[in-house]
Amino acid sequence: MRKHFILTAIGRDRPGIVADLAEMVFELGCNLEDSSMMNLGSEFATMMLISGQGEELGQRLHMSCKHLEYEKGMTIFIKPIEEGAGPASPPSGRPFRLHTMGEDKAGIVARTARAVSAAGGNILQLTSHLRPAASSGTPLYEMEMRFDLPATADVEALRRQLAAIENSLHIDITLAPA
Repeated sequence: MRKHFILTAIGRDRPGIVADLAEMVFELGCNLEDSSMMNLGSEFATMMLISGQGEELGQRLHMSCKHLEYEKGMTIFIKPIEEGAGPASPPSGRPFRLHTMGEDKAGIVARTARAVSAAGGNILQLTSHLRPAASSGTPLYEMEMRFDLPATADVEALRRQLAAIENSLHIDITLAPA
């Protein structure tokens, strides 16, 4: 029977960190099904969905991760996934993308995520970047969110809520079907 695990790893950024993790997955006879990896400051972080077979797979994975933690100075978490588990989005969910851009202000993610949640949305992916504006050096915050809304969701009510956030924070928000 195929077993699935979420592996989250964090470590000081260095050449070879992805190779170390990928080789461990490969050497265990596992498949790296899905992943997200990025540099966050001076740290490297990844989340991976991996799968494999075998009675002792969880234990072997745990031991291999402990070895990497010790040898490479990483922090690794492993979470088994329930068989048959899937996303919280309804099968009839409609995909949307939300993009924000503006001067960095507290509450951008919190307020937009709450508006999406209140509309019944399930956030599937969120990425954000802070960078200086080319002309002034002012910190600009950009966020991209991908989410599903139920077929019964009131998209116009969500648009109104996002417009209120846009006006109060003086940022640009774009909502579009994905």
